[in-house]
Amino acid sequence: MKLPKPRFKGELSLEEAIKNRRTTRFFQKRPLKLDHFSQLLWAGYGITEGFRRTVPSAGALYPMDLYVAVGRDSVEWIEEGVYHYVAEEHFIQLVTGMDVRMELSQAALFQSWIADAPICFIITAEYRRITIKYGDRGIRYAIVEAGHMAQNIFLQAEALSLGAGIVGAFHDEKIMNIASLPVNNYPLLLMPVGYKL
Repeated sequence: MKLPKPRFKGELSLEEAIKNRRTTRFFQKRPLKLDHFSQLLWAGYGITEGFRRTVPSAGALYPMDLYVAVGRDSVEWIEEGVYHYVAEEHFIQLVTGMDVRMELSQAALFQSWIADAPICFIITAEYRRITIKYGDRGIRYAIVEAGHMAQNIFLQAEALSLGAGIVGAFHDEKIMNIASLPVNNYPLLLMPVGYKL
């Protein structure tokens, strides 16, 4: 599904977003607007110019992928399921048509707030895309890149009057199976997002 074009100017200053950003663990049962959903994906790993992305990447190799688990009636015009963000075309591709938020929360040591959020981003790395140039050091670079993606999502959520959380405690293989991730896409972070309670 093609997404609305991202906006490049918002109402909240960067400084205000940085100052106000907090981890959110309580969310309203309210669907996200489609343009907000689109904006979050672009901020997380979208294209800014040419092939350049919204985050720095060692050697501009971009070893990351961004997936999002969407609950039933959680985003305008989007069906429940897990989607892969295709930045080059700014669209989402369905991976599996099931609401997996509860399973994600269970695989994340039963952190129920993951299931309470309308959506949950899954930031993954395909290490071979970067280790081919940097060897094992590339793994560290990918982890740093995941942090850049997460901060962008945090700040964009704040700018849209949304809340975001972040989770690193989970069973990797369970997350990969639940979200039907490709074999070499290793999950690094989960980020539930929604309207703050």
